[in-house]
Amino acid sequence: MRVIVLALTLAFVAAQPHNYAPDFAANNTYVYKYETLLLGGLPDKGLARAGLKMSSKVLISATGQDTFIQLAEPEIAEFSGVWPKDPLVPAPKLIAALATQLSNPVKFEYANGVVGKIFAPEGISTTVLNIYRGILNVLQLNIKRTQNVYEMQEVGVQGVCKTLYAISEDESAERIHLTKTRDLNHCQERVIMDIGLAYTEKCVKCQQDSKNLRGATAYNYVLKPVANGSLILEATVNEVIQFSPFTEMNGAAQMETKQSLVFLEIQRAPIVPTAVQYLHRGSLKYEFSTELLQTPIQLIKITDVKAQIVEALNHLVAHSVERVHEDAPLKFLELIQLLRNARFEDLEIIFSQYRTKPAYRQLILDAIPATGTPATLTFIKDKYMNSDLSVAETAQALIASIHMVTANPEAIKIMLAMTVNNKIMNNPILYKIVLLGYGTMIAKYCAEMAVCPAKLIKPIQELLAVAVAKNVIQDIILLLKVLGNAAHPTSLKSITKVLPIHGTAAASLPMRVHADAILALRNIAKKEPRAVQELTIQLYMDKALHPELRILACIVLFETRPPMSLVTTLANIVKTEQNLQVASFTYSHMKSLTRSTIHATVAAACNVAIKLLSPRLNRLSLCFSKSIYMDVYNNPLMLGAAASAFSINDAATILPRSLMAKTTAYLAGAAADILEVGVRTEGLQEVLLKNPELVDNVDRLTKMKRVIKALSQWKAQPNSAPLASVYVKFFGQEIAFANIDKVLIDQAIALATAPSMKELGRNALKALLAGTSMNFAKPLLVTEVRRILPTSAGLPMELSLYTAAVVAASVKVQAITEPTLPDHFLLAQCMQTDIQLETEIKSSIALNTFAVMGINTPSLQAKVMSRAKLNTMVPAKFNARFNFTEGLLTLGALPPTAVPEHFATLEINTSAMSNNRSTPMTSEKLVQTPTLVSSASASLSKSSEILSQEVEATIIRLSKSVKKYYAKAVALGVELCLRVATENAASSQDALVYKLVGNYSAALSLKPIEGEAIERLEFKVQIGPKAADMLVKQIDLTPAALAQTLDYAAAATATAAAAAAAAAGGASTSVSRTSSASTLASLFIASSSSSSSSASLSKPLIARKFQKNHKLQTLNSQASAVSTSRSSASSFEAITTQNKFLAKHLAPIFVIIAHVIKVDKREIGYELAGYLDRPTSRLQIVLAALAADDNWKLCVDGVLLSKHKVTAQITWGAQCKQYDTMITAETGLLGKSPAARLRATWKELPSALKRYAKKVYNYIPAPAGVIKGKDETSVNQLSLTVVATSSKIIELILKAPTRTVYKLDLHLPMAMPLDKIKGLTPFDEVIDNVNYILAEAGTAECRFAKDILTTFNNRKYKNEMPQSCYQVMVQDCTNELKFMVLLKKDKSEQIDINVKIADIDIDLYLKDGEVMVKVNGNEIPINNLPYEHPKAAIQIKSKDGGIRVSAPSQGLHEVYVGKNVWTIKVVDWMKGQTCGLCGKADGEIRQEYRTPNGRLTKSAVSFAHSWVLPAESCRDTTECRMKLESVQLESQIPIHGQESKCFSVEPVLRCLPGCFPVKTTSVTVGYHCLSADAAQNRPEIIYDMSVDLRETAEAHLACSCTTQCA
Repeated sequence: MRVIVLALTLAFVAAQPHNYAPDFAANNTYVYKYETLLLGGLPDKGLARAGLKMSSKVLISATGQDTFIQLAEPEIAEFSGVWPKDPLVPAPKLIAALATQLSNPVKFEYANGVVGKIFAPEGISTTVLNIYRGILNVLQLNIKRTQNVYEMQEVGVQGVCKTLYAISEDESAERIHLTKTRDLNHCQERVIMDIGLAYTEKCVKCQQDSKNLRGATAYNYVLKPVANGSLILEATVNEVIQFSPFTEMNGAAQMETKQSLVFLEIQRAPIVPTAVQYLHRGSLKYEFSTELLQTPIQLIKITDVKAQIVEALNHLVAHSVERVHEDAPLKFLELIQLLRNARFEDLEIIFSQYRTKPAYRQLILDAIPATGTPATLTFIKDKYMNSDLSVAETAQALIASIHMVTANPEAIKIMLAMTVNNKIMNNPILYKIVLLGYGTMIAKYCAEMAVCPAKLIKPIQELLAVAVAKNVIQDIILLLKVLGNAAHPTSLKSITKVLPIHGTAAASLPMRVHADAILALRNIAKKEPRAVQELTIQLYMDKALHPELRILACIVLFETRPPMSLVTTLANIVKTEQNLQVASFTYSHMKSLTRSTIHATVAAACNVAIKLLSPRLNRLSLCFSKSIYMDVYNNPLMLGAAASAFSINDAATILPRSLMAKTTAYLAGAAADILEVGVRTEGLQEVLLKNPELVDNVDRLTKMKRVIKALSQWKAQPNSAPLASVYVKFFGQEIAFANIDKVLIDQAIALATAPSMKELGRNALKALLAGTSMNFAKPLLVTEVRRILPTSAGLPMELSLYTAAVVAASVKVQAITEPTLPDHFLLAQCMQTDIQLETEIKSSIALNTFAVMGINTPSLQAKVMSRAKLNTMVPAKFNARFNFTEGLLTLGALPPTAVPEHFATLEINTSAMSNNRSTPMTSEKLVQTPTLVSSASASLSKSSEILSQEVEATIIRLSKSVKKYYAKAVALGVELCLRVATENAASSQDALVYKLVGNYSAALSLKPIEGEAIERLEFKVQIGPKAADMLVKQIDLTPAALAQTLDYAAAATATAAAAAAAAAGGASTSVSRTSSASTLASLFIASSSSSSSSASLSKPLIARKFQKNHKLQTLNSQASAVSTSRSSASSFEAITTQNKFLAKHLAPIFVIIAHVIKVDKREIGYELAGYLDRPTSRLQIVLAALAADDNWKLCVDGVLLSKHKVTAQITWGAQCKQYDTMITAETGLLGKSPAARLRATWKELPSALKRYAKKVYNYIPAPAGVIKGKDETSVNQLSLTVVATSSKIIELILKAPTRTVYKLDLHLPMAMPLDKIKGLTPFDEVIDNVNYILAEAGTAECRFAKDILTTFNNRKYKNEMPQSCYQVMVQDCTNELKFMVLLKKDKSEQIDINVKIADIDIDLYLKDGEVMVKVNGNEIPINNLPYEHPKAAIQIKSKDGGIRVSAPSQGLHEVYVGKNVWTIKVVDWMKGQTCGLCGKADGEIRQEYRTPNGRLTKSAVSFAHSWVLPAESCRDTTECRMKLESVQLESQIPIHGQESKCFSVEPVLRCLPGCFPVKTTSVTVGYHCLSADAAQNRPEIIYDMSVDLRETAEAHLACSCTTQCA
């Protein structure tokens, strides 16, 4: 039996595959030769690269359970030169610095080829330990016994990445060949660190076809089987990591890593570990060290950090006074690096040392936030607590620090402590900054984390819960914004509790709280799109919500990039949407997104969705909510931008309720929201315009509430809070917001008019009179973006982008007054003095941008760096003179005394650097220079296993060019020169990266033109009687020239007459012309059929004659047309002939001179003089060149022929003779529609003007609705006619020499008061008329005539009025009840109007055919009008045979009662806040019929009756004998299969008990049905029940009562 068991055991063991895992026998030391080479740069030979090479012996020994590794004879060499010609340079100092650490053994766990924990003495730095990790990474082998080819996620120095194994066995040679490749782009856990990228998000579209960063590692092993496993004889590693900001087809820079491990021998003596404690130092994964404090730009040796900081401060202050030194940005970066390495105590000492020196103090406060360490926050907090910093300084430093400090638990803890600091909490500005910054810090910390700790955001969530419980609105808004900044997914629950979908508690909060809660979801949507989609679609579908909230939900929903199914769901909702604001916004948002090139899936979904919707939504006016989205993306460059703008309104007001705009940038595969601004104007217009004194009048409120108490279930709308707010976001984080209300505005006005502000202005003027100078310097760290990732060798590779700038300005100002002001002057005295101001400004900018790729450790650097330097220096001198008493203004510019040779330079250099040794990236000299290799470097290179290949001399022919561009400005006496020099590697490869790599320079310089030097530039304006003294060149227009211009006037008239004759006789002379005209006419008729005014015309508008208001008469023949045109021209001639040149008899009313005065006193420029002849309403303007040998002039002669027509003649050229034209502007009628026409005729125009005009005309795209055609009658003539076919629709007719263009049905954003425009005199009291028209245009009008009522939204219905009962025609539907207008028809069928406003009652009624008025029951005779209210702005006056009541400050623009028509107009800010028969004035025609309780009914009769004020009994003084009640359907009907009794949910007008109807009408109402067996009869809340069916009922209109009526 034992024999059988033994045989089976031996057979089982023989069947098992051999263990190929590397094994190191105990008590032996395995000696390997190790080499690694890292090179960064472009891969082509002949270009500069930077890197290092490390070689040593590697000793590996296993003792018991422990395995040790030790390096012996290490050698390090640097490379910075042209690859592969230049030699490596040994670095003995670096070897000496690291030798002790490299010689210390390191212990690690090793079992079955897998490296486990690593142990090392505390004295070994993380950098050296990472080098060991790079060697141990070669030993990491997960060999499976049963598979030869397999994939797995394997742990390595760069993380857990996808690895492919392939194993083959050479039995004859007893060798095992193993290959494994690691894909660095598919890692479960990638070791990588990003700095400055927290605000970016991955752009999926950008990374679809090409990735910016790719990497792969290939390992080749030769193994020899041994007793317990295998022995690694040789291992080679090749790794390439490439990066490009563009697509890969445009080239890429790369970091190449090569490793070689070759077995040498086995020594019998084991490694003796160091006699120190070995600490657990992590695993095989790379660990980050102090490379975060070391910028990759330059390697700074820090000896005495305080002294070095002081030296950097002194350099920056000394070289940033008048002109910034070109290396100041680099020095600022050095200062930042020194401050990062300084202790906190050092920072306090340095600040205390310089706190009293403003230049140093500001520089320190600018530099400390840029360090990005948590100590920055502690420093700012401590200094503010000790009152060493002002509030302004603290706010500036905090905002900068929040966005620059690296987010970590320490920084978050400091920010949390600041949120509960009493001193900070007592300052509203700092408290907002700190709280918003806390949310930003959490967002930055969690940006790269899969799961963010919920405890970080919990304090804010708890504060929000407390604020909601206490109903502290301002705190709720602030905390919601904090949650929005933090974007923590667990905040969804807290935000949802504030939204109006979780019961009445949230619904009672103000709407602006709900709006901020929805907006707080935007950043969360990027992390949890599905959860936010479910929430926002729920909000969007809730039609009971305010339209603005639903629109905001739509915005957030689309930012989640919804799938097609969800977008189609939205489209289906919009199809039945009753609210036009929501429908308009959703449609416009979808349509704008269809043009997106970045979000292709959303664009495709929206393209399908809008095809399900009606295109009529696209024709809604601008008063409805709209969305605009535009983007552009260049795929090869991986560069793009997007912009979106949202206009949100809740009523058809001119100004929207809310505006939002956002810009997004796409670069190098990432996306970031750069800037977002939002503005809300809720109620601000109302609070500024309404009269607050009478709003809270108790008597008025009591009286109106008594009236509306009779309304059935009346519900007031919420008051619009008088609030405007603005917020600003940078990179998706809200950094500031402000609420602007009436109190804040009053405080600002009080502060501006306070005596202290006047004293401040007086002191500032005194300083200017004494002469003042100031210096300003501001260093900025604009960009610090870093990505650090390990190579296979264990050394870190860094990609970084830095931009630093220093801006400086020196200003000197001196003011002089004549006469001299007394010591204690008043500011008003300045207006009576001659003030001269002289200013000298010297501004300069130095900006450096560094793009780095390479190795960056505290002890060594090897990188390829591109540096761009921009330097500008612009000196300027200005002077100004103000004399208000004489009407003189002079502005001048003097040439600066010291102008640099180049006032702007740009240099871009790319070089390979190793420990601050630099080699130009593209240098032909270096490429062609023979290699000079020292013996040490030669032996190092020769012994290399990696560099054993033969070095070939490769010569790259560089692309070079030098170009110069010149531009002369003779008038200014200078010549601008631009010199551009380029040198790049484009000849190596025609790719964008190769074109950018090289040396570029550009320089702008100004050189004086010999003999054309200038003394000064000057601009003068003189108004008043002294204008004539200002003329430099007397203008002399000869009679011959004037005669010629007058001859042209007659010729132009003849041309117009000939054109009219041609139009009349064209049908018989040209068949083609007739065909064209008839075609256009047919097109016009077809296109204008949708307009009621156009359709009513018997022939197209273009065929109608323009009837001039100037001479209103019908022109029936060609002769009369010619004679009229001639008479018009002759009137112009008669006026201009009387006095050909006004300067002979009149002084100019103004003179404007813009000229350059040369050193030799020559003047070049122009003067403009204006002459006004008031008796003839004639204005003459002459523009003349000032040069003595230049007789060019431009003459404009305009005459106001009447209040409806103005004519001007423009001539220009030599003595105003060369070119001329006549321009006429007039008003009139086209058909029955008011029109205005602008017409220009000419004899000859400059060819250049005609050429460019043609290009512009052809370039302008034709919008929808434009019809083009030829009109050969318009030779040398251009006319534009604007026809107002209705109050909101105009039509354009443009006649040009080559074609005629018609634009039909152009919808305006607001209605025009056409009746008012027809009666206006546009050239008299222009400002008053414009203000009146704008006020009229913004109003909403309701009209009642002949029982037909037209609502504010222009919807008409017949109002069957009940007898003797008041109806609410319109009222303020908010709780303020600012006004109410009641309508009643008495027994004699006469209409009475009652207006309740302020503290008065106004009755308007007809008496003996005349409109009469009573105020508080007292009749006011017509002769005593107008009536003015003693306190409020309320006016009653006669108008057009009727009475007009106006109270715009109360929201009621006008109530007009005429003999046959009644109109009511409300101001723009009342739109959406009214109710009654006239509606809400919100533009929502689909929701017009709303009853007092808010129910939407479909019957106009039911709607009108719901606004009746019923009587309580027959003793009612109004003589109304009706009431509103729910009626029961007469018969039972089957509903859902059972007999039911039904009750109306809409009140029906019925006679009081004891009265019977004498006049009735039928009305369709909704019914709610109950089971016929139900014990309940009519429910008490019947008016809130749902509608089961709609049936007609009988409504009473007039009643007759018996004596039984109680």
